[in-house]
Amino acid sequence: MRHNGKRQSLSALCALLGYSRQAFYQFEKNNSQACFEAELVIQQVLLHRSLQPRLGTRKLLVLMQGFVQEHQLKMGRDALFDLLREHKLLVKKRRRKVQTTFSNHWQKKYPNLIREYVPKAPNLLWVSDITYILVGDGFAYLSLVTDAYSRKIVGYCVSETLSAMGSLKALSMALKYCPDTSGLIHHSDRGVQYCCLEYVNLLKDNTIQISMTQSGDPLENAIAERVNGILKQELLADHYPNLAVAKKGIAQAVLIYNSLRPHSSCDMMTPQQAHQQTGDLRRRWKNYYKKREVDLKSPADF
Repeated sequence: MRHNGKRQSLSALCALLGYSRQAFYQFEKNNSQACFEAELVIQQVLLHRSLQPRLGTRKLLVLMQGFVQEHQLKMGRDALFDLLREHKLLVKKRRRKVQTTFSNHWQKKYPNLIREYVPKAPNLLWVSDITYILVGDGFAYLSLVTDAYSRKIVGYCVSETLSAMGSLKALSMALKYCPDTSGLIHHSDRGVQYCCLEYVNLLKDNTIQISMTQSGDPLENAIAERVNGILKQELLADHYPNLAVAKKGIAQAVLIYNSLRPHSSCDMMTPQQAHQQTGDLRRRWKNYYKKREVDLKSPADF
């Protein structure tokens, strides 16, 4: 009797709203299915974020394509943005600034050779930069050498000081895995680490052309700056307790960046995959700067 009473009440409510009882049950079924699918997607996002805690939404969508197709889910870019926003899973950009470039020195500075230059293969243009890492009560410094074509980090070193030794070790690592440096250009800022005699001689000994920025504008070394930003915003910890832990965490971050993270400047391939290619790579980031999307999306999702 109680069940019949509930059914009659439901029928009366549906009639009042102009819907059949079957329509109500279908709505409940669809709503339950949508909740189930959303939970599947969220769990997959958390799985990817377990290795890359600050991975942006567009990169997540690329990595999840196989999962979405396998489970026959309807999940496009905007829907994923909305779902992550609803669950407060959009990442926000972190902002800090410590000066690592000191260009007011007496050593020789070189001209910028890469204006309008776009490499068509790996190992034609390397870009170098230094960024800081919070370690213990102070800082450590991460020197990076990145291939401008594939965006692969080909050399890196973590050091306790801003001396040239860290940059030299990063460059030596890059050279170790590049037997042919003919036609290679090395581009950096005009910091003392890159202008010092030891660094310049190492480049010249390997017949590498030397290129440097002409001002303090970070756009003159934009690729290196971008790689720094990705590592710090997505893959590195805010703070490491000591240098040993920092070195281990940075090594893991570089491995994940090179081999797992799709890059929008390399047709959504990982840097490791792009490093095996030649020719033009499709850039997938131009339309991301439309005003509407800048207003709606989290900065770190670019």
